[in-house]
Amino acid sequence: MTNGAAAAAAIAQAIKASGAIVRVVPEDFCKIVDKVDKPLVVISVSRFLGTRCHYLTSYKGLIFYTKSPEQLLLKGSTEYVHARSIYIPQ
Repeated sequence: MTNGAAAAAAIAQAIKASGAIVRVVPEDFCKIVDKVDKPLVVISVSRFLGTRCHYLTSYKGLIFYTKSPEQLLLKGSTEYVHARSIYIPQ
């Protein structure tokens, strides 16, 4: 197996392990969170080459992801899990 084929197989396996991840713009992420009574959101802040906030939440069996240069203002009933980092396969 060539290096390229091995990398492609590793990426495919990572996607299978993590399930479907839907990337959305921050505005749509906020709308999704607003639809849930007591949302759970995973947040990670990276400071490499500027600040980036990464967010994950689940809704109707899908995982939604977004990133933003500033923290998002989510509704008061949101429960947060602060993660050291969030890795999303490409």
